[in-house]
Amino acid sequence: MPKVTKKTLNCRGRLVDLTVPAVMGIINVTPDSFFAGSRIPIGETITSTAIQTASKMLADGATFLDIGGYSTRPGAADVSPAEEADRILPVIEGILNSFPNALVSVDTFRASVARQAVESGAALVNDVAGGTLDSAMFETVTQLGVPYVLMHLRGTPQTMQSLATYQNLLTDVIDELGSRLAQLRALGHKDIILDPGFGFAKTPTQNFELLRQLDAFSFFDEPLLVGLSRKTTIWKTLSITADEALNGTTVLNTIALMKGATILRVHDVREAVEAITLTQRLTFF
Repeated sequence: MPKVTKKTLNCRGRLVDLTVPAVMGIINVTPDSFFAGSRIPIGETITSTAIQTASKMLADGATFLDIGGYSTRPGAADVSPAEEADRILPVIEGILNSFPNALVSVDTFRASVARQAVESGAALVNDVAGGTLDSAMFETVTQLGVPYVLMHLRGTPQTMQSLATYQNLLTDVIDELGSRLAQLRALGHKDIILDPGFGFAKTPTQNFELLRQLDAFSFFDEPLLVGLSRKTTIWKTLSITADEALNGTTVLNTIALMKGATILRVHDVREAVEAITLTQRLTFF
């Protein structure tokens, strides 16, 4: 298991210690996210349903709750910034009214939505585009002073699967992430989390290759988020469905932890917490 440098994140004045890996629970305020079990239906009961989901995730051990209103599955329909904000802001406010100490992350690639979410109480911005789809994102999150997840992506959710050609997968991903990371650091941003972007402009074979070499990202000395939960790489490889991919998710999450993952972004919090608890026992020997 790679040696993990002690890391803390400043989340609205609260220091979160990531020496022991943490879990980020996924709450999708969308009608079309790839895993049906993660969708919070759009309608009058959306906030109350999201609060119930948040309650269970927090009870199961989630450190972060990641709220998204824009489906980024391959080929997903575009959603306007106004609609995205209308979906997520009441949910963020509702969750924080019920659980004031919860650490809410906003899953968006739009600076305007990120700002509104943070003003509504979000403590972290999770950007699947790593700043590539909104030139204002880096300056915005730096001004807001919140931790930022910098993910690797090529193209858009609508075009990314046509851009999965690399001269050298690991080197190209590290170079592209590194360039963005340098820009953020130059602006003075301190709390940065890296995400290799499993499934985003990457084939299943490439995802396995990236996971095999995941410990190479320790070079950056930044916390590492891994999002493999119930993704195509798992269920297509096993010839099952996303609904049946929990066991495969746990297997790959365990490998990711062994190779230095700091945060697991998942649909199923309890199982991810158990994987962390068990792999942490290895550090005692």
